[in-house]
Amino acid sequence: MYTNKKTARMAGFLYLVYFVIHIFADVFGRSKIIVFGDAAATAQNIMASEWQFRIGIMSDLLAAVLFLLTAWALYGLLKPVNKNLALLFLLLNLGGVAIQCFSDLFLFASQLLLEGADYLKVFQADQLQALAMFFLYLYKNGFMIAQIFYGAWLFPLGYLVFKSGFLPKILGIVLMVHCVTWLMTSLQFFLFPGFNAITYISYPLGFIAEFGLTLWLLIKGVKDIKPA
Repeated sequence: MYTNKKTARMAGFLYLVYFVIHIFADVFGRSKIIVFGDAAATAQNIMASEWQFRIGIMSDLLAAVLFLLTAWALYGLLKPVNKNLALLFLLLNLGGVAIQCFSDLFLFASQLLLEGADYLKVFQADQLQALAMFFLYLYKNGFMIAQIFYGAWLFPLGYLVFKSGFLPKILGIVLMVHCVTWLMTSLQFFLFPGFNAITYISYPLGFIAEFGLTLWLLIKGVKDIKPA
């Protein structure tokens, strides 16, 4: 069979679980704890919510693994359309996942600095807080570098969705457009910090593109097509 609903629904299920855990990690594990620019407040929040912060990190790592598994399932679904392009989006996804997971080490480092270990007593409290904030900024920049790969993988994915014949062409078009806007968002972060206009386009477009594909795969699936 050229395609099958089982693979499509597995990809949709993994994509959906990834979304849920990723949002949980961001909202529960970081958004109310990290205050960029305020080292003292952030240090106090991390120490007051130590387990919450750790759960957020582990959720982030789990989400990254699920995202890679999603790409693997999509590779299995779309490789009959064009194996080379399917392999390309899988490798781009892998690159983003690797950088994101490496960046999570900086979250652990920031917490280790604040735990009061004996070997850190040579530093003053405000120095440790400043170092912890430094590592949090490294995490933020590493996360945005990963977004370059996460943006790039959307173009070959969208093209294969468009060419597949068993998925809506409009989803493929939106995915390819989202690739451009997401890459622009990443470049905006590094080249024009503080200028956020592009995010007002890329975020809603990304929701339509990726969540739309997720729901289609999970609910609608694809038709089994026999080669002629």
